[in-house]
Amino acid sequence: MRRLRWYWGALVLACVALLAGFFVFFGSESKPGQPQPRQGPPGTGPLTVVAMGDSTVSGEGAGQYTAATNGQGGNWCHRSPNAFVEKVAVPGVTAHVNFGCSGAPAEQVALGDAKQWTEGSQAQQLAALVKDHRVAAVVIAVGANDEPKFSNQVNECFKAWFNAGGPPCSTALKQTWQSKVDAMVPKVAKAVSDVKAVLAQAGYVPADYQLILQSYAAPIGPDLPEDLRTLNGCPFRTEDLRWIAQTGIGVLSSGLKAAAQQAGARFLDLAKAGLKHEACSGGANPATEWFTRLTLQLADLGHVERAGHALQESFHPNAAGHAAIANCLTEFVAAKEGNATCLAGADGKLHAVPEVVAR
Repeated sequence: MRRLRWYWGALVLACVALLAGFFVFFGSESKPGQPQPRQGPPGTGPLTVVAMGDSTVSGEGAGQYTAATNGQGGNWCHRSPNAFVEKVAVPGVTAHVNFGCSGAPAEQVALGDAKQWTEGSQAQQLAALVKDHRVAAVVIAVGANDEPKFSNQVNECFKAWFNAGGPPCSTALKQTWQSKVDAMVPKVAKAVSDVKAVLAQAGYVPADYQLILQSYAAPIGPDLPEDLRTLNGCPFRTEDLRWIAQTGIGVLSSGLKAAAQQAGARFLDLAKAGLKHEACSGGANPATEWFTRLTLQLADLGHVERAGHALQESFHPNAAGHAAIANCLTEFVAAKEGNATCLAGADGKLHAVPEVVAR
């Protein structure tokens, strides 16, 4: 019996010694002096939120454009201090950087030689930024200027309003819109993946930052006062506005969500963000609107180099719209994971409503 006791005692001691060796080799959470996981992004400089993409990011329509992006040297990126990235409030973030450029396609956001209004790759601009900034989040909105060519479609719908005897613009769009969006998806996914590659090259791992792809809000809705369905505000046919708001924007958002999934980014859906705040929806009170009506800069018509941009601000989020989007984006960043939809709450503000994932 004594021998058996000795045997079990020796076995227990051997197990204790083995476990002690295991914790010495692999470390223990309570061991003094053990390196702790780094807090936040690598590098030096201010903690920063970066926005990349096209006019919905740059601040087109929000006014007060920086001189360097308001036609100077041919640069019409129209970056505004009222853009949503400037209004996002994230704990610890002290810097806000906007690389957005009006009219930018996905190719100009990605790595490569594509330029938009004299500016080179936004991903390459990010590569330069991380040398002296610590990036906490990157928000991207792009794709509408690729195959969907959203501004071109708005022009076609404008022409259809003029030509009352012809078909509405949505007649043709119904046949081609899905294929246009499908062709856009891989281009957006590549642009988002290139942004990830830039940060990985700089030593970032996915846990260091948030990568967000957001979609677009419908700038005009179908329920407009008839006296504003003119050159005084929103010259479009009701059936075209209904198709854009109820179908077109939704299909575009679904395509962008697919691109986000392919590239490993979070997705923020803005398809219904402008509901009841679209251009012309306020009637005699445009202060309630989050999007610009048909806007013509008359002063620009007297200058050859500016005349072609006199309508550029039309049907984009205005300063109030960007502030509303910033509120939703702030909540989305705070959530740290998952997808969400920007929807208006009882308080009149946009909130990030988490996506319910079926299990």
